[in-house]
Amino acid sequence: MAGKRLYFFIILILSLALITAGCSKGNSNAITGNSVAADSVTILKDSSCGCCDVYVSYMVKKGFNADTKTTNMESVKEKYGIPYSMRSCHTTVIGDYFVEGHVPIEAVEKLMLEKPDIKGIALPGMPSGSPGMPGSKQGPFIVYAINKDGSTSEFMRI
Repeated sequence: MAGKRLYFFIILILSLALITAGCSKGNSNAITGNSVAADSVTILKDSSCGCCDVYVSYMVKKGFNADTKTTNMESVKEKYGIPYSMRSCHTTVIGDYFVEGHVPIEAVEKLMLEKPDIKGIALPGMPSGSPGMPGSKQGPFIVYAINKDGSTSEFMRI
């Protein structure tokens, strides 16, 4: 009888351990569904930027832990070496990369999954229908890679 109780107790403990492990979120960078799981981002923006706040909400909805900082954006663009033609209203920092502007989650996921040897990615300007911007999408979003030498190339079309 004592052997059956011990066996039952061991099975119960193992079952609880498996259930607990399966239910925990973890902090991996694995792509899960349509978002990158539990990555921390810092979104740098001007204090008067309303669309930046909408982009912050978008990133949180997609599973990011977002820390927002208001700052002098000109110095941010210079610090990260973002070419003038690639600039937008806010800059997101994820690990060693920057994400400039209203970049859709698909491009952020690709960046985090592939980890290319670049400084960051950018969706220049403030395109209508992009995450955080009102209006409807007027054509494909062309997201650019900003290479370490400052040159740019197409990263992806969405």
